[in-house]
Amino acid sequence: MDKEKKVLDVVGHRKLFYCISIGLIVLFIVLTFVLGLNVDIQFKGGTIITYSYKDAISVNDVKQVVSDTLGQSSTVTTGKNTATGQDTVKIQLSSTQGINEVKQNELKEALLAAFPDNELELVESSDVNASNGLDFFLKCIVAVIFAMIVTIIYIGFRFRKIGGISAGLFSVVALFHDLCMVYGSFVIFRFDINANFMAVLLTILGYSINATIIIYDRIRENQGLIGSKTELEDLVNLSITQTLGRSIHTTVTTVAAMATVCVVCALNDVTSILSFALPLIVGMLAGVYSSNCIAPTLWVMWRRYREKNPSKKKTKTEPVRQGRR
Repeated sequence: MDKEKKVLDVVGHRKLFYCISIGLIVLFIVLTFVLGLNVDIQFKGGTIITYSYKDAISVNDVKQVVSDTLGQSSTVTTGKNTATGQDTVKIQLSSTQGINEVKQNELKEALLAAFPDNELELVESSDVNASNGLDFFLKCIVAVIFAMIVTIIYIGFRFRKIGGISAGLFSVVALFHDLCMVYGSFVIFRFDINANFMAVLLTILGYSINATIIIYDRIRENQGLIGSKTELEDLVNLSITQTLGRSIHTTVTTVAAMATVCVVCALNDVTSILSFALPLIVGMLAGVYSSNCIAPTLWVMWRRYREKNPSKKKTKTEPVRQGRR
């Protein structure tokens, strides 16, 4: 006979899970003020200058020349012009009014003097309007809010036998927790808040809610089988234990693939993809954690609260019924 699987006491350790999550969120807020937040040029506005070059060039050296010449920090990335096949270095300078032609000429002369063997040539110079990035950001936020509302409605309808609306609300709390973890990864790893940030948020919304729905589905199933024979806490613990292996296996498979992408990007210094893959891994791990430790335990606490505190309407009618007797 197979040894019976030990049931994890997830609900009993809920306070520890809440403290960990709240502590991390507070840490991210503090780090935001201490380290600052790197916001991409598309959200702040500024100028993007692209040069072609030959041989190898140091990104840090280019940053230093820009700082010495213009007196401001910059974001410098290297790439390749797909049309000509030339190596390019892109310099992004944040400014509400852009960089005028005089300063651009000063920068070009300084770069030519600093890198005489690289044969730098100006390929393109363009100003970026911050309003375009802000419009994109607001549309993504609307999409996130809409997704959360749809999630509440869907779970409320599908799991109405276990108090669907409350289950939907706490699944959204878990989603918000995951989005905070993604934000924290951008702060800690010093990635720019850009289109990748919004793409990761939207991806995690779908990934995390799937893990939560699996647990709710098992809770509903077990409630029909043994609901009257066991306490609510034990029912939820059993359901989490039964689905935890599946959640971990699914996440490990996906994270392993994304980790491979991160390694390749790190070795080739491809930060544009790394800033998507690494936060996505953080969001996936946070999704497993919140789906098992946050959403269902909050749902249990709410159910217990409702049992101890019936609706005000019922409380008010009780004295009237007693008086008529």
